[in-house]
Amino acid sequence: MSSTRRACDACHRRKIRCEGKKPCKQCLPLSLICTFDAIPQRKGPKGPKARVISGIREEQQHATLAEVHSLSPFAPPTAGRVNRLSLRPPWAPTPGLLSPDLVAGCTDFFFAHLYPTMPILQRQRFHAQHVVTMDASLESYCLVGSLCAFMMIQPGMELADMARSDAPLPPNGLAAGRTMVDEVLRVRKGFDYVASPSVATVMTSFFLFACYFGLDQHKTAWFYLRESTTCAQMLDMHDENTYHSGDVVECIRRRRLFWLLFVTERAYALQRHHPLTLGDTIGMSTVDEDPSEKMELSGFIHLVNLFKPFDEVFVGLWNKTRSDCSTLWLAQLQSRLANALPLNLDSTESQAADLLTSQQWLRTMVWQLSITNGYLSSTATDTSMTFQFPVKIARDLVSVTSRLSQQSMEVHGIGLIEKLFDVACTLSDVMVCVPMESSALEVGPRDYLNHFLTTMSTLRGGQSRFVPPLLEKIEDMVSTMSGPVIPLITFHPDPHPHNPDGRVEELDLEASSWSGSSSRLFTPPSLSVESSMWTETSGGSRSRSSSFNDDAPPAMLDPSSAAFLAGFSKPSGRSRSRSRSRTSSFNDDAMSMGLGLDLDTADRFSDDATLMVGLDHNPAAAFAGAHLNEVEMVFQG
Repeated sequence: MSSTRRACDACHRRKIRCEGKKPCKQCLPLSLICTFDAIPQRKGPKGPKARVISGIREEQQHATLAEVHSLSPFAPPTAGRVNRLSLRPPWAPTPGLLSPDLVAGCTDFFFAHLYPTMPILQRQRFHAQHVVTMDASLESYCLVGSLCAFMMIQPGMELADMARSDAPLPPNGLAAGRTMVDEVLRVRKGFDYVASPSVATVMTSFFLFACYFGLDQHKTAWFYLRESTTCAQMLDMHDENTYHSGDVVECIRRRRLFWLLFVTERAYALQRHHPLTLGDTIGMSTVDEDPSEKMELSGFIHLVNLFKPFDEVFVGLWNKTRSDCSTLWLAQLQSRLANALPLNLDSTESQAADLLTSQQWLRTMVWQLSITNGYLSSTATDTSMTFQFPVKIARDLVSVTSRLSQQSMEVHGIGLIEKLFDVACTLSDVMVCVPMESSALEVGPRDYLNHFLTTMSTLRGGQSRFVPPLLEKIEDMVSTMSGPVIPLITFHPDPHPHNPDGRVEELDLEASSWSGSSSRLFTPPSLSVESSMWTETSGGSRSRSSSFNDDAPPAMLDPSSAAFLAGFSKPSGRSRSRSRSRTSSFNDDAMSMGLGLDLDTADRFSDDATLMVGLDHNPAAAFAGAHLNEVEMVFQG
């Protein structure tokens, strides 16, 4: 507060008494800016009297807006501005939030761990075009900020040595990521990126999607993924002709960005039952684009090819918007997935973790579509069209993940853990209905389930988000069984004196260390396509066939686990049982155990289905937990 000997400008114009303080008691309640800038005029005849308060306020508002638009949003207010108006546009970046050390640390983390899966940035160009210019460009500031926010949310990202001590950034990674996301969204309001989108706009929206996906806010995540794909289409990135002119390096990066959106949209469509917007409309990237990135590009191309079959037809069937499905088409898709990756996978370890996990997860999705449409049979010659195929998928996935380092899987965040969770849930569904023996000398489905629990519990984010529902599902599964078919799994999610790593006690599979550098050739274990009989394990033991056979012991089924028999108590083959488990990996319209049909499918197959059910005494005995000696379901697909 400073005292003066004359009236402020507003009181002088209103011809009222002013106390001479700043702000004065006359201006404060009227929200007028109290200034003393007017030059005192000589005494003499007065001009027209401006006594209307609204007129004064309007003039001041016009002057304020003019000054705001003349300011750079990045320039800190000068002392004079602070004393007068303290003017800063509402979208101005927070000073010191994106410190050079923070930007450098996040950029290093991205290129060290995530670049092989997302090869969309060229490091030197990114630094020159965006990092250097982010103090003068809101668009560059938002791109760099969204990338940093994405990295902050990633497991293994340490902020202690990067963030400035005086910066308004929480020390926790997730909280810091949320703060940076809010910053980007606020600053992004300062320019019209919708009317004039750019490649930076597409990448910013994609990184925002990745942030919200990691924060488990999937409605918001889908919004920004669709915003990214829409902006890409506005830039004609789906048109091959747009890549034949202009800067060569820029065209290469734009092409990779399109294929990254292509893969992400399809994976997310399967996870959340969303439609597609991008198709296979442009040429594929090649390993010859950059000789220094041959390995990274090889893995990236394999990832794109892995998701190409999951087009509008499959997603339409998955979302139940179309019904033109057949046994042959599903079997061919399973065969294509089984041979999608070469035996000698030339990729980094982190890429191998993503590729091999995605491959088994996609095979699980196709199997779920097959069972939902009623195309599985216990007597099918194609193993992928049998009820026990998820056991083979689980075995192959365990064989892969047991040889991968924790870091190679953690860099993919929640997305990879969710795929493991889906495979584990499908396996647990099958274990309820398929007769299986338990032997301490053999590795079987129970051990696979234990392995998934252990893996998810050790990966950051899996312990809190995915392990509890899987444990609940296993508890429901065990309580459903009427006999000792599946022993209770002993799981220690926290360190234990006899289990310091939080491992499952029954698990015999030891995760071997990674042999070699993460940037060298990865050769996955040989995965047998045959699954009717198990092959000999590394320890010399041999597991039995998981298919139905005369030697299989009788399984004890109560009403909920017998629901998959599709109404065996009725000659028509129709079922009205809709028993559900609390946590099911199958579609909402599928039955809880995964081996049941929804009502529409059961009705559709009522005339073509042949149900051969052998029961002790009578059908009602099954509801009392009678022995089920043999079940065969043959659908004429």
